[in-house]
Amino acid sequence: MPRLALATKITPTMKLALLGAMLLGLTAGSALADPAHYILFNAPPDQWADLFARVSTDFQSPPTSPVRAGVGAIFSYLHYSHEALQADLRRFMKLSADNDVPIVLQLDGENWWGGRPDLWNWWDPTKPGYDPANASNVEWDGWGPDHALKIAWRNWGRQIRVDPPPNLMSPRYREACHQELNIIVPIILDWWKSLPADKKYLFVGIKTGWEGSIGTSAFYYPHGNDLLDKPESQDPTTGFVAENPPSRGVALIGYAAVSTAGLRKSGEVTEADQAEIVRRHLEDLCRVQAKLGVPREKLFTHTAGWKQGELLYQSALNRYSCPGWSFYTHAEDPASDVGVQAALKRTDAPYWAAVEWLLFGPIERPRWRGVIDKYFADPKCRYICIYNWDAVRDWPGPMQAIRDLCAGTAP
Repeated sequence: MPRLALATKITPTMKLALLGAMLLGLTAGSALADPAHYILFNAPPDQWADLFARVSTDFQSPPTSPVRAGVGAIFSYLHYSHEALQADLRRFMKLSADNDVPIVLQLDGENWWGGRPDLWNWWDPTKPGYDPANASNVEWDGWGPDHALKIAWRNWGRQIRVDPPPNLMSPRYREACHQELNIIVPIILDWWKSLPADKKYLFVGIKTGWEGSIGTSAFYYPHGNDLLDKPESQDPTTGFVAENPPSRGVALIGYAAVSTAGLRKSGEVTEADQAEIVRRHLEDLCRVQAKLGVPREKLFTHTAGWKQGELLYQSALNRYSCPGWSFYTHAEDPASDVGVQAALKRTDAPYWAAVEWLLFGPIERPRWRGVIDKYFADPKCRYICIYNWDAVRDWPGPMQAIRDLCAGTAP
């Protein structure tokens, strides 16, 4: 504000005008600095440049809008080298600041860990990382390391072979996750702290876990180890039923984590056992990040549920973070998701989020706008992250719905 000439007399009317202008500026700044909700698009690194540019130009939010658009990305810290991961991390945050686009950083240490054969290669002395003791770091389909897995399968639209899933309670695995978080999280927090006050809103938060579970994102066919050296074309392709915990219709796993945690040493692993393991896993990772300085309102977990109301929904809850879930079957109306609603009644977290979300069916603008409005009618629903950008970017109806939402246009 320009200085007033010394000879200018400041009248009561001028004082009121100046006060009003100051209050208006503070109100606008607060609205811009802390929008009530975010809607983000998840994308891999090769799409970031175009996506950030498009979000910054196509999804404008006036200062008074309660919604801002942004970008989410996954950083699998046990899959890539420190150099590659940190380069991606810094590039992602720079794109956020340069384009004035909010971000969620999704930290994954459970679905992709191919870069750490020193943790999972217990069977092949001709490959890197070989150590028979690694049998204790992977899951088992029975009691004891003699039942250690060499392989698993994942079906996110098509079935693929993946590395054996980690024993989420293995001390060595947990130490590896802690070591990575102790490197990554300070980098994120330093970036956030370096932002000017009116740009702090760019850091939506950190998401911990990626549909945390046992036997879903990495399931195991009976006698699956026998298939490792056979052509993938001979793999079974039926049997997995996500809605059927704890075995999910295939081989029951979780014995390694349940045994390591001391929950039981005999009998069969139960749904409750698996859910408790995932809860402990996520709580531990969130505790580490909280000690590093991540506030609860900036930290989100990620689990999912396939059977209506299954116990795994509750695994998202802990005192260090806000809960988050995947929404596909119940994407149209979160109130219809019994598991989510039961968990929300139990949590005292300031927020929750639809951390992985996609609405199937008709893609008309009014439908998408109406559905998103259902989520954001809850002031505690912090964000929706659409999976994925390349699935929706060419859908005119949803894109217009999100533009209208950000612009504050009435439905």
